[in-house]
Amino acid sequence: MDKASYELYKYINGPMHQPLRHDSAHKHVSGSAEYIDDIPEPAGLLHGALGMADRAHAEIVSMDLSAVKAYPGVVCVLTGKDVPGVNDVSSGGHHDEPLLAETKVEFHGQPIFAVIAETRDAARRAARLAKVEYNDLPFWTDVDGALENGAPLVTSGMTLKRGEPEEELAKAEHRIKGTMRIGGQEHFYLESHIALAVPGEDEDVTVWSSTQHPSEVQHIVGHVLDIPSHAITVNVRRMGGGFGGKETQGNQFAALAALAAKKLNRAVKFRPDRDEDMTMTGKRHDFRMDYDVAFDKEGRLHAMVANFAARGGYSADLSGPVTDRALFHADSSYFYPHVKLTSQPLKTHTVSNTAYRGFGGPQGMLGGERIIEEIAYALGKDPLEIRKANFYGDLGSDRVLTPYHQTVEDNIIARVVEELETSCDYQARRKAIIEFNRTSPIIRKGIALTPVKFGISFTLTAFNQAGALVHVYQDGSIHLNHGGTEMGQGLYTKVAQVIADSFQVDVERVKITATTTGKVPNTSATAASSGTDLNGMAAYDAARQIKERLVAFAVEKFEVPPDEVEFLPNRVRVGSKEIPFPDFVRQAYFARVQLSAAGFYKTPKIHWDRAAGRGTPFYYFAYGASCSEVSIDALTGEYLMDRTDILHDVGKSLNPAIDIGQIEGGFVQGMGWLTTEELWWDGKGRLRTHAPSTYKIPLASDRPKIFNTRLAEWSENAEPTIGRSKAVGEPPFMLAISVLEALSMAVASVADYKVCPRLDAPATPERVLMAVERLKAI
Repeated sequence: MDKASYELYKYINGPMHQPLRHDSAHKHVSGSAEYIDDIPEPAGLLHGALGMADRAHAEIVSMDLSAVKAYPGVVCVLTGKDVPGVNDVSSGGHHDEPLLAETKVEFHGQPIFAVIAETRDAARRAARLAKVEYNDLPFWTDVDGALENGAPLVTSGMTLKRGEPEEELAKAEHRIKGTMRIGGQEHFYLESHIALAVPGEDEDVTVWSSTQHPSEVQHIVGHVLDIPSHAITVNVRRMGGGFGGKETQGNQFAALAALAAKKLNRAVKFRPDRDEDMTMTGKRHDFRMDYDVAFDKEGRLHAMVANFAARGGYSADLSGPVTDRALFHADSSYFYPHVKLTSQPLKTHTVSNTAYRGFGGPQGMLGGERIIEEIAYALGKDPLEIRKANFYGDLGSDRVLTPYHQTVEDNIIARVVEELETSCDYQARRKAIIEFNRTSPIIRKGIALTPVKFGISFTLTAFNQAGALVHVYQDGSIHLNHGGTEMGQGLYTKVAQVIADSFQVDVERVKITATTTGKVPNTSATAASSGTDLNGMAAYDAARQIKERLVAFAVEKFEVPPDEVEFLPNRVRVGSKEIPFPDFVRQAYFARVQLSAAGFYKTPKIHWDRAAGRGTPFYYFAYGASCSEVSIDALTGEYLMDRTDILHDVGKSLNPAIDIGQIEGGFVQGMGWLTTEELWWDGKGRLRTHAPSTYKIPLASDRPKIFNTRLAEWSENAEPTIGRSKAVGEPPFMLAISVLEALSMAVASVADYKVCPRLDAPATPERVLMAVERLKAI
């Protein structure tokens, strides 16, 4: 090969660690990305709509659906009695979430019947014509109401304990008790829930579902229809956002579409409006943390006892593992010598809350940061100083054991925080802000630098597995399929880069195909930030198998040793020969070499005993830090985001461009959770923040005016993950805690920083103003 040709073929396009664009980015911008509602409608398609209860808690006395059935265009009306299998779509086998309620409703908006009609408009209009009589029952919609009424738990709580916290609380020099309320959050994905079911012969049904968990949809449809999983194929090409809201909540829409499709032998689509979606689907859990903490004069934590009570909703859903993860992250980045943490996933008469980016971790971590803030204001110190004093230590020290008895082996938080503190000039800026606040009666500023330590893995060990299917065709093109779902986070692109890198071919040779239960079975949800870790390694395993066969073929045919066979950019070196990859593959095909493989991966080293509260639930930790500066108006409570600096650890990034996008997006979404996004139920148990007009997500104009984001490029995962990378889906969300802490400092300036403002979340302008007025009175 001459020098010019060598330079041309020296590299491949799109290997691991290259900042490749998202594979669908140009389609998103141009509108050509195909979502379920863009699929050409099958002949004879019918549309579904739901009849929803208008009581928070009541017995159904009677239900007259005659007017619904008589409405023009209505083909069928379904109730719970029409379910041939089990009238239940609950996750985790709790059997507490009916597909259609029959005798009792437990939240305002609960589905009680479904209308199938020729048009979507007819179905929706007909659904409003039902006459339902109720016998009202007592209800409560929040954590305080649940505790006052002695509400049961929707699933069992958990306890984490180390040391003797109750006894040690009284021994330290200082002790503080308090309560923090942490609000929930609506997912507000751009694409609402949707499902399209097409009946097939015999028991077969194919479902297109906007879900993060195709295998669970497959299982639920099977239970509802009383048919085996092999008769059900679930397809997901992409979602218009998920954020955890499509891990379990898509079950009911897919099951209803499949039920109607098989009953009527016609294709059926369910697509709720935004207000219906927000009313009948779960959200991030609200929490109330009650804490009792002891510390010394230097600000070092000595003992802590805390209870995390959560609004679970009417059924279990994922409230158990969500509240578990809140406890796992209540330590934030800090070592607690003596600690006891308990959870209470409480039953409320609201929609059942569910997964949301961070999965309880943000609520727990925010609680841990409140403790640090309390100590700092009690001692008159900079909260960052208290943070540093309480960080986990290096491996080998006596400050490395978490409340769940896992050793923190990869701690880099001190380095991350120190680098960000220097690069963003934190100390000088904080000093200038304190000086500014002394002379500014109206505008007050605040600054905060907060850390992130987030455990990566599903806490249910069985979910830490993945499969992939890779085909290499005769022309050298590659077909890739795996169990992960794409919701805009770039998973498909990253796994395609893994395959391109493995075979040393341009990423354009790798065809990314829709996730389907018909190709890769028994998949886990794309959640817990583990999508790339699991599916990337499964795809790598499939590529490894095929490459081993190709090497064996070359050794036999060309009579060279294995180390003389090397995959180079778009070609294979065999001895002294270099053969273009397509030619090499074609020769292997004619030699009857299998060019297809099913890969598999399971996360090593993890185990968890929930009853004992001990184990190693996380494979590794991802770290990060953010520094935010804000300005508040002390007369109105309104505020501006002046600047944010972020340094985040993603290990050796598989795709820096996508990772930076995830970090910035996660931060802004977290900022919304902590500042503007407020859920509110009225006195009748009705969710009133059920549309963009009443629920405020952050806009582009709400982002920090100065926004600096960097990766910790020196970091490399100590564990053998794919490319030594680290997960990036959820950890950046908690970087936004710096915003709440900065607002807190600005409010605290009103009382000369002598009192912890105890800002609850979300810190809306109203809540900020009330805190200012409260501190003025001190």
